[in-house]
Amino acid sequence: MRYAIDSYAWLEYFMGTSAGMEAKNVIDSTVNEKLTPTTCLAEICAKVLRTEGPEQAELRRTFIKTRSATVPLTEEIAIEAAKIDTEMKKKVQGWGPADSIALGKARKKKAKVLAGDQHFLNLPETVFIE
Repeated sequence: MRYAIDSYAWLEYFMGTSAGMEAKNVIDSTVNEKLTPTTCLAEICAKVLRTEGPEQAELRRTFIKTRSATVPLTEEIAIEAAKIDTEMKKKVQGWGPADSIALGKARKKKAKVLAGDQHFLNLPETVFIE
């Protein structure tokens, strides 16, 4: 199966939480294809820079790149994300552009979003971890 791994899933993985253990099953699998949107990589690095410093942020970035392919924001995905953003802001309080980009990438790549962020709850493209 192909997964787009959301920032939430990576951060929980690194913290070793119960949701992180669920994410670990996907991330450490050798049979799953794993994709990380570059926007999620930016969110993760920013959080780790704030909480753990630049050395740890670089270690996390390197680790993510060894476990998954990073997927850049292309024009095609940006347009898909804009459509998703317009639709989802009407339905989900707190839905943001990064959520739209992650979901847009998942749809374009025919992947499931691995997430535990409540914004993704009950979306058919989501494998929800908690």
